[in-house]
Amino acid sequence: MPDQTSHNPPEPGTAEAPAELRADARRNRERVLEAAREVFAAQGVDAPMSAVARRAGVGVATLYRRFPTRSALVTAAFEDQLAVCATAFEEAMADPDPGHGLYTLLEKVCTTLVTDRGFETVFMAGFPEALDYDRERACAEERLAHLVQRARDAGRLREDFAPADIPLLLLAVSGLATQPPETALPAARRLLTYLFQSFQAHPPSRPGPLPPAPALDLSGLHRPPAAPLAAATAGEATAGTDRGPRPRRPARSAGR
Repeated sequence: MPDQTSHNPPEPGTAEAPAELRADARRNRERVLEAAREVFAAQGVDAPMSAVARRAGVGVATLYRRFPTRSALVTAAFEDQLAVCATAFEEAMADPDPGHGLYTLLEKVCTTLVTDRGFETVFMAGFPEALDYDRERACAEERLAHLVQRARDAGRLREDFAPADIPLLLLAVSGLATQPPETALPAARRLLTYLFQSFQAHPPSRPGPLPPAPALDLSGLHRPPAAPLAAATAGEATAGTDRGPRPRRPARSAGR
């Protein structure tokens, strides 16, 4: 995914800091971030920047003045989700029951993956310009390996369970992201419960009940992604995408 910049960026580098903005400009910035989260969640982070601007009710020039690159917008939009993920890692590491800590972490990650397509793209595929993805991935892999080792040492995981089994699980769960949330969430929880029972070193002879089965059949394999923002993006086909020429930057604009 190539990064994209306005033809007339305000300054080389990153987005404007919220503390440096006037009250009306801060409101514009928050509207853009809220719109970005909604558009990226529905369409992924490849969604046109013009769709984000329309959703926020601001001009494309205003959006690029706040966030001169797609990377800057993605970073700001998913800052909270990434912080939640970091907190989940910390809580899992601090859990006195390593098996419970690992399961809780995976449950949080899995539910986020199936409810937020933008975060799925950032978490699963990376966005190198927006995040130091190599560093973040190396840190996550190191923590996961530590969690797995703790759970194995405590007799909570089978000896042949490997850290590589976790990306395998996440890839399986991320395939549910195209389903509506009312289907994807129970499906992810049921799949995770199924798999985690098989991961245990000593699974109970009578395991506890599974979460309720989702409303899925074979037709769900070919169901197109839900489009909750269809009304907001209906004009995209005729308006084009943000890969074309940028509008000229006006001398002054509302929100500055």
